[in-house]
Amino acid sequence: MNTLNSEAFVLFGQHILWSDMVGNLFGLAALALGWRRSIWTWPVQFLAGLILFGAFFGHLTGSAGKQAVVMLVALYGWWQWQRGKEQGEDGHIAVRFATWRERAAMAAAAAAGTVAVALLFTAYPTLSWDPWPDAYIFVGTIVAMYAQARGMVEFWFAWLLVDLVGVPLNFANGYAFSGFVYVIYGALVLWGLRDWWLRSRQAVQPTLEGAPA
Repeated sequence: MNTLNSEAFVLFGQHILWSDMVGNLFGLAALALGWRRSIWTWPVQFLAGLILFGAFFGHLTGSAGKQAVVMLVALYGWWQWQRGKEQGEDGHIAVRFATWRERAAMAAAAAAGTVAVALLFTAYPTLSWDPWPDAYIFVGTIVAMYAQARGMVEFWFAWLLVDLVGVPLNFANGYAFSGFVYVIYGALVLWGLRDWWLRSRQAVQPTLEGAPA
C-alpha cells in the first residue's frame, strides 16, 4: 500500500498519488458503465472504493469510512441489478423516474444523514478536515448509488449535486486527481442523464406505489 500512496507525478503544481489516480480512474470507468447500464459498474465501483479506502485510511478516516460504505452499497447494487435485470427489454436494468414519495424520502434521508454525519465528524475532528462538506459528499454519494441501484434517473441529479462540492473539496485537501476526475464526472453525468431520461420516456413502466395517477 506504501507504493500506491506514493507520488505518481506533479500536474499544475499538484502532487498526484498513485492510489488517488488509480482509484478515481476505476470510479470514472464505473460511472461510464453505469451510463451503459452494464452490471459491471458495481464490481468496478467496489474495486475503486477498495483502492481509495487504502488511499485515505490512516489520515482521512472519514473519507476512508465513506469508501467502506461505498463498497457495501456496490454489493447491494450488484444484487439489485442481478435481481431486476430482466425488467428491460434489452436485458439490462430498466430505468425510470422516481415517484414523488421516493424523491421526498431520498431528500429527507440526505438532509438528515448529512447533519448526523457532520455532527459526528465535528465531534471527532480526526475523522475529517471539513466536516460539513465531507458529510455532504459522503451522504450524497450513498444516495446517488442507491438511486442508481433502483434504476432511478434521479441518480444523475444526485451526482451533479455531489460534484458541486466534491471538486473544490478534493483540491483543497490535496487530492488533485480526484478533483480533475470530478470535473470529468460532471460531463459524463450530463450525457448519462440525457440517455437515462430518454430511455425512461420510451419504456412502458408499471404503476408504482406513490406514482401520480
